[in-house]
Amino acid sequence: MFSFAVNLTFLFTETPFLERFARARACGFRAVEFHNPYPYIKDGAEIVRTARQAKVEIIHFSLPVQGWEKGNRGIAAHPDLKEEFCQSVATAVQWARQLGCRQLNCPVGNRADGYTLEQQHAMLVENLRYAAEATAQAGITLLLEPLNPLTHPTYLLTTTRRAFQLQDMVNAPNLKVQYDYYQMQRSEGELAETVRRNLSRIGFIQLADNPGRQQPGTGEIRYPFLLADLASSAYDGFVSLEYSPLGKTEDSFGWMREFGAAL
Repeated sequence: MFSFAVNLTFLFTETPFLERFARARACGFRAVEFHNPYPYIKDGAEIVRTARQAKVEIIHFSLPVQGWEKGNRGIAAHPDLKEEFCQSVATAVQWARQLGCRQLNCPVGNRADGYTLEQQHAMLVENLRYAAEATAQAGITLLLEPLNPLTHPTYLLTTTRRAFQLQDMVNAPNLKVQYDYYQMQRSEGELAETVRRNLSRIGFIQLADNPGRQQPGTGEIRYPFLLADLASSAYDGFVSLEYSPLGKTEDSFGWMREFGAAL
């Protein structure tokens, strides 16, 4: 049976980052994730102390990406940035060890001027192999997430089919796919069947409704069906709430009670 987690980059944003851990725990969550810890403090000790005081586990964050707000979506597929990518892996692994986190997401990046798709995909496979080996040595699962092309039109990975192909090409046991119901509803649909067919390939699941990327019940995705289907499967990982809540965050969890979901 899966467990729920919350993304602190999206939820409880009414308060500063370090205060969100306790708010998540007060709502009953025992696990949290976020996009990245790097901008908040130079030393991870304060995050570790805050998480321990709140009695929550940090389960997931991403390799560092400079300029995400400006459209940068990673450097794993950029042939000119091999050295920088290797350094980003080392930085993320160091932080993951300090924070007790066992999963890292690797944003693959956008199309790069001056290179063919074949050149970028070759670089991506090479870098994923490097990152998978580095994270495996630290006991960490590396995650690969496709994003929807409507929001991210130049992103290099937009379908689960391609993500699974890359997974096969890299051929590393600790490389898993990060599956986001919201992203894949916008990319390809076929949500339940895709997850059902590929459970062994998927290491982490996120959710939000569509359109709007808000809480379940505000859009078109049938989460009562999806969550019941997932609960009946062998998936025992985390399903993380990665949505922008309508109103106060604490008021956005009514869907969990309505749908019979438990923390």
